[in-house]
Amino acid sequence: MTITAVIITKNEARNIARCLDSLQGVVDEIIVLDAFSTDNTQDICQRYPSLRFIQREWGGYAASKNFANAQATSDYILSLDADEMLSLELQKNITKARLTFDGSTAYQFNRLNYIAQHPIHHSGWYPDRKVRLFPKRTSEWIGVFAHETLQTSAQRSTIKGDVWHFTSPSFQQMAEKQFQYAELGAQELYKKDKHISFITHYGKVFFKFFSIYILKMGFLDGLAGFKIAGISAQALHYKFVTLNALHKV
Repeated sequence: MTITAVIITKNEARNIARCLDSLQGVVDEIIVLDAFSTDNTQDICQRYPSLRFIQREWGGYAASKNFANAQATSDYILSLDADEMLSLELQKNITKARLTFDGSTAYQFNRLNYIAQHPIHHSGWYPDRKVRLFPKRTSEWIGVFAHETLQTSAQRSTIKGDVWHFTSPSFQQMAEKQFQYAELGAQELYKKDKHISFITHYGKVFFKFFSIYILKMGFLDGLAGFKIAGISAQALHYKFVTLNALHKV
């Protein structure tokens, strides 16, 4: 069975070549759905054979990925973010596994996250297993604001090897991204008419730091683990503050 890689982009010139290089010889087709990038993302993509570059106004993560999947001509979809790439081990194992594809199985991979070139092996960030290779016909992304989820009727299996995720080139940019997701999360809770009490608010914020740094052994990641725990707690605090502000409008 054939594989189409699907990537959604917006100003990903810094990342996209690394991602596309890791797909060469692994997939039969690449679709990049771009939300009208203003950098040279398009120029970089057009250097690659078997790549279809489609531009469309941003419609949210799940809707964008479903639209891109619908354009694929293959039986299987390999879904990657522009700041991700396949490790050499994973490239080899996908190539081997595809000989057994029958359309009934979706495959998950471990994901190793990097911040400022630091691989994060603890802090609850690894193995960060994700289903990323799945039959097109029986799978769909769901979700409105953030953190889209793949819904599939296929059974699940694991292919050995890591997706490398270069999540942020600095801890400052990591914090900015976390706060953006926090704002989207607050909007989602507001839509569901959720309320957070003072005690719950600060109890959850404290436990977020404690769970990442102590229970999930973030201290083994050194200073990076401490920063991850602190930023995550701050982002959760911002999410609840934003939710309360929305209720007061």
